[in-house]
Amino acid sequence: MNILITNDDGIYSPGIAALSRIAGHFGKVRVVAPDVEQSSMGHAITHSRPLSYKKSPITFEGIDAFRVNGTPADCVALGLHMYPDTEVVLSGINMGPNLGNSMWHSGTLAAAKQAVLLGIKGVALSTPVGKQEPDFEGLAPFVEESLKLLLKDNALGLYNVNFPPKPEGLRWTRQSVRLYDGNVVPGEDPMGRRHYWITVSPLEPAEEGTDRWAVENNLVSITPLRLDLTNEAELAQKSHKLL
Repeated sequence: MNILITNDDGIYSPGIAALSRIAGHFGKVRVVAPDVEQSSMGHAITHSRPLSYKKSPITFEGIDAFRVNGTPADCVALGLHMYPDTEVVLSGINMGPNLGNSMWHSGTLAAAKQAVLLGIKGVALSTPVGKQEPDFEGLAPFVEESLKLLLKDNALGLYNVNFPPKPEGLRWTRQSVRLYDGNVVPGEDPMGRRHYWITVSPLEPAEEGTDRWAVENNLVSITPLRLDLTNEAELAQKSHKLL
């Protein structure tokens, strides 16, 4: 299997190095990732300037690895151009969760979505980060088990995978869509200039069976997604009124 790996934390992230090592058990790995961090970039595409890539200055254990002056979605588009024989795109392992409503602005998930838009299976992988870096060695068996589950067939699909710090099992889940509280927190830099942090926090407990609930209960959350955002129930209701 030919595997393209990217992320939104940038080429120097320990998460992409860990994923590259594990993915090597499943096939030939290539890495095409942003040259700087692109977290929360969403599905931005660069169109007002040309893209370029350079060979990565860090070693990926014999893997072809390149850094791109663009977004995660750019990296997938360029990577699939460079490697048209790619069969699956893996994005991550992200330093921070991508659960519930955070899917909307996740650069990690956007890379996987870009793959599916171009006809290639896409898998996004994320884990929370605290005062210390995630224990990628400890997560490795669960990352491998998740990939074994998702890569066993060639069907086109989009998947969002989140690992708790210390997993105890895997669970298929749905997205948590409960409301988040968006806060703008003012602050001041050492020069006395005002600045602002945008933060979010869930307003309600997670519902059982959702991605947030799974991670809060030490389970790996695997959520199958789709590109079609149509509200089928409302469409049927509105269409009926026009008849």
